[in-house]
Amino acid sequence: MRNKIWIVGMGPGREELMTAEAINILEEADVIVGYTVYIDLLRRRFTGKELVSTPMRQEVQRCRLCYEEAEKGKRVALVCSGDAGIYGLASLMYELGERYPGTELAVIPGITAASSGAAVLGAPLNHDFCTISLSDLLTPWETIEKRLAAAAAGDFAIVLYNPASHKRKDHLKRACDILLRYLEPERPCGYVENIGREGTKAVTCTLRELREIQVNMFTTVFIGNSQSQILGGKLITKRGYRIERDTVICGDN
Repeated sequence: MRNKIWIVGMGPGREELMTAEAINILEEADVIVGYTVYIDLLRRRFTGKELVSTPMRQEVQRCRLCYEEAEKGKRVALVCSGDAGIYGLASLMYELGERYPGTELAVIPGITAASSGAAVLGAPLNHDFCTISLSDLLTPWETIEKRLAAAAAGDFAIVLYNPASHKRKDHLKRACDILLRYLEPERPCGYVENIGREGTKAVTCTLRELREIQVNMFTTVFIGNSQSQILGGKLITKRGYRIERDTVICGDN
């Protein structure tokens, strides 16, 4: 019998936005491992479980801990916010898995911030889009600049993950400056803070206004494409459907 670890995407963290499969896995797990903030979100719901957390920037240690617990015969669930395969730890777990040939991995999908944030803002991703992380912790800023420029030139709707942190307070401003080389200042944009959690905040704005806004690490930013509009306070990207105007033909009475 091989050991097994479930890598669970927990969405924003609220039970209503978790898949039934994710909840079932967490209910069956002996130990749940994750970043401190995510474990705190689950603590009340999964009482009686062995909950293990590590702080930020200890991702490798966190993943190794999962393998060590699994080798003890425990059913282990590693939780990631959103989807574990989108800026999560699924790939790192597979990389480390070569050292633990007796352990099987299974990825359980979750709702990523692009989807949950878009739902709050309206429909900003209703056509081709891309996601770009502004964190240069693992990716050189020069590479991020190239990706921003390419996305703007390709007329993609853009989702920006990790737009700021305590040490990266100006990254969103720098990203907007790059986008403004290609996009008009009035390009419709929006952002959502604390998606699906207490204190959710959604704002629509222009790219020029977005440049001056200070966001936090729990914010997801959306930049529209050339067909995006702000309609009724919602950020909408048109799919391209042709809407015929209703016509009324009046005959002689």
